[in-house]
Amino acid sequence: MVYFDDGKQKRKRGIYRRRRPNGLLYLIIGIVLGAFLFTVALPKMIEMDWLPYKFYLISEDNLFMGEDSEANQEEQFQIFDSIRPVSVDIATQVTTIVEDVMPAVVGVENIQTENFNFWEQAIYDGGTGSGVIYRQQDDRAYIVTNHHVIEDADQIEVILADGSREMAELKGTDLFTDLAVLEIDGSNVNTVMELGDSELTKVGEPVIAIGNPLGLDLSGSVTQGIISGTQRSIPQDFSGDGLADWQAEVIQTDAAINPGNSGGALINMSGLLIGINSMKIAQSAVEGIGFAIPINEAIPVIQELETTGEMTRAFLGVEAYSLVDVPQTEWQRNLNLPSEVTGGIYIQSVEPFSPADYAGLEPYDVIVELDGEAVHTIVDLRKHLYQGKNPDDEMVVSFYRGGEKQQVTVELSTQ
Repeated sequence: MVYFDDGKQKRKRGIYRRRRPNGLLYLIIGIVLGAFLFTVALPKMIEMDWLPYKFYLISEDNLFMGEDSEANQEEQFQIFDSIRPVSVDIATQVTTIVEDVMPAVVGVENIQTENFNFWEQAIYDGGTGSGVIYRQQDDRAYIVTNHHVIEDADQIEVILADGSREMAELKGTDLFTDLAVLEIDGSNVNTVMELGDSELTKVGEPVIAIGNPLGLDLSGSVTQGIISGTQRSIPQDFSGDGLADWQAEVIQTDAAINPGNSGGALINMSGLLIGINSMKIAQSAVEGIGFAIPINEAIPVIQELETTGEMTRAFLGVEAYSLVDVPQTEWQRNLNLPSEVTGGIYIQSVEPFSPADYAGLEPYDVIVELDGEAVHTIVDLRKHLYQGKNPDDEMVVSFYRGGEKQQVTVELSTQ
């Protein structure tokens, strides 16, 4: 028996099935509709500014152009943007300061020669450092740098910010303060560094260091940091005997100072020179400890080097240390100081035939006053002696010996 399905039973059951359209038809409709929106509707909506966000077109080399093709060609890079446009000004206080003072920071090249015979001579690069143009007069310019930058140089060459080179004349150098003064032709010099007041610096104050770390390939490098400490005393051993020959008073900063930065500028946020970068602690376990010579300490040295070629200092003739650096056992065993004495200068040795020797000062004496002014550290002694006194001046020294306070007058000589 054959059964014919006329669809009646299916209609009665409510499950009549229609024939579904082909999927290809949906694809064609979607393509046509998308093309219409993309080419006709969207540009019209952009033109009428009906969109809730900004819509930009990239140049014709990338996607497509609208009707305003000439305007679009002027836009090198435009993006879809639903955020309000923001104007960014990259000029900051630091960039402005650096632009102003950078031409006053120069490179200093130490050139050394060695003669083998009448015909042969070898020329060596003794190292490269930095310098600061601090004064210009007539057609001459004057530069301060570090003593160790130009030490043993046969010739000194200064490299200006524009890359031009000038042969420099060494006006004077001082081992103790690690400063040297150079003179060059100032015809190409247009910027001179303005000097600040290092006495006004405060711990935490932001500073900028400018110099040539690791040579001229990185000339004009700028680093930023803060003042980490003021009036730091760093022992200096010039003779190599393991004993301190000098206590350098310096500014401590965490601005990066590397070989080649020596002699460069440490400036404050007013663009004023407050220090001459000089040294850093180079140990694997140490980071961010650099030092600069305070400009207030450098100015009298610079002036004397420029005018006389050398530093003439008053000479006392003692090897001395800050009392606070002396072990307490030494205080109790040999010094016998009153309880009220908490600071001073401990004399370890007296140089024979020196002013101190002639005045009767002895080892284990503790100096507490100079000309009636209290002194607490070796820095106080050197500041009073080297800034307030001249050779042949007299100085009244108050000290303790064996627990008793005494006083002598010393006639200073030349160091």
